[in-house]
Amino acid sequence: MSERLNSATVVEKAIVHAELPKARVNTHGFFETQPMGLIEALSADPAERANIRQDVDRTFEMPGMLYGATVALYLGFIAMLGVGFSSPELAIPMAIFAIFIVGLFAAPAAWLRLGRKPQARAKSFGELMRGGIDTHTGRLKGRDAAVQMMILPVLIVAWGSAVLVIAGSVGG
Repeated sequence: MSERLNSATVVEKAIVHAELPKARVNTHGFFETQPMGLIEALSADPAERANIRQDVDRTFEMPGMLYGATVALYLGFIAMLGVGFSSPELAIPMAIFAIFIVGLFAAPAAWLRLGRKPQARAKSFGELMRGGIDTHTGRLKGRDAAVQMMILPVLIVAWGSAVLVIAGSVGG
């Protein structure tokens, strides 16, 4: 995508400030104000508290179905290894791995449902396939976004299968 980024596009999208804003400048020297910390937010007057950003898009616009497929592939990998290398000593580590995988996906999903209903929502699978998704490097087709998201879980399951085949052929 970076090959499509030419100087005309940069000039068109550039934000030029005539003078520095009067607000605080963060330590990196950018024009934006430094985000308010917890202590500052609690001690701020009500008018300033109204400017604290509450609605943050944490959905990444990706369909929940893709996250479910990712969890299923990771758990499938754990199940394949648990069955392939069935041993009483591996029961507890495999259960711990499965609990971590479920927890690492369930906690953010629960976090999204807390508090008030966000304005942003994840796309359905059909919307993703029809319209694609915007990334930092440009617009991505829905199919390409789904492939990028699912390539690692699929490769992990393929790797687990290869390990089981090799272990079966060497041990048998």
